[in-house]
Amino acid sequence: MVPSSVSVATGAWTGPLVVSAAGPPSMETWAAERQPWIADALVEHGALLLRGFGVTSVDAFRAASAALLGQADEYRYQSTPRTLIEKGIYTATEYPADAAIPMHNENAYQRDWPTRLVFCCLQPAATGGETPLARTANVTARVGDDIVRMFAERRVLYVRNYGHGVDLPWETVFQTRSREDVEAYCRDESIEWEWLPGGRLRTRQVAQGVAAHPGTHQELFFNQAHLFHISSLGAEGQALMLEVFDEVDVPRHAYFGDGGRIPESLLARVRAAFDAEAVTFAWEPGDVLLVDNMLVAHGRRPFTGARKVLVSMGDPFSRAPRT
Repeated sequence: MVPSSVSVATGAWTGPLVVSAAGPPSMETWAAERQPWIADALVEHGALLLRGFGVTSVDAFRAASAALLGQADEYRYQSTPRTLIEKGIYTATEYPADAAIPMHNENAYQRDWPTRLVFCCLQPAATGGETPLARTANVTARVGDDIVRMFAERRVLYVRNYGHGVDLPWETVFQTRSREDVEAYCRDESIEWEWLPGGRLRTRQVAQGVAAHPGTHQELFFNQAHLFHISSLGAEGQALMLEVFDEVDVPRHAYFGDGGRIPESLLARVRAAFDAEAVTFAWEPGDVLLVDNMLVAHGRRPFTGARKVLVSMGDPFSRAPRT
């Protein structure tokens, strides 16, 4: 049942379900009264765009995030640069404004991931800066049974090298300066690690290629091979990277879980599937976007001008086998 205090835009899935406040309720009050409806709507639509609730500051977002997530997760074993605003609240990925961030499911390269994401737009970009979304089930269907089955059976091996001045340093990724803490985390998460000369670190972890949603039980294409694989740099970027590093030393790369190479043509199909399913909306100040991280993938368009989007992650879950 749709709450009487909001108006809802419905129809074919062309983006998140838009819920507009009809009055001045705070986000935390509104969400507290409608938790079952929010949960059902999120499963049905994959994402909710909440407008008109006055979430225009970090303080307001803190309250909104707590209402929609409960306890926010720490962003550990990081993949992208972010700034910690305060506990559980981060900036959206801080890639250069002229770069697009390919669509992905957050932390799908890990064995544990948040099932809910909450974004908040404090300041839209002057131009661009949209957050494209794609329904993961549609991406999975477009990728094709042959590729999905291959990733389900073989999984994905992520290889990362830290400490050579390219990509994130291990101190940022693991949020510690202690080698002992890194080793303890890796041990708990079945990540192989190797300390190399010059304070460098190499890690290897096999994670899922496909995962089942805990509510819908859909088998979804759920990994980040298309982001970690060196082909994500493009032909010129890949060639330049391999001029500087041997393949074993590149900052990040992806293989099948058995160590086999993932064909670039296969990953091109994956990227094309995400792109074909992308939908966008224009951010407005105070917008809050609640996303089921397994049902909907997200990215970022290039932009100009200032842009301030915050994110919190929560409701952790894992269906990945431990080996």
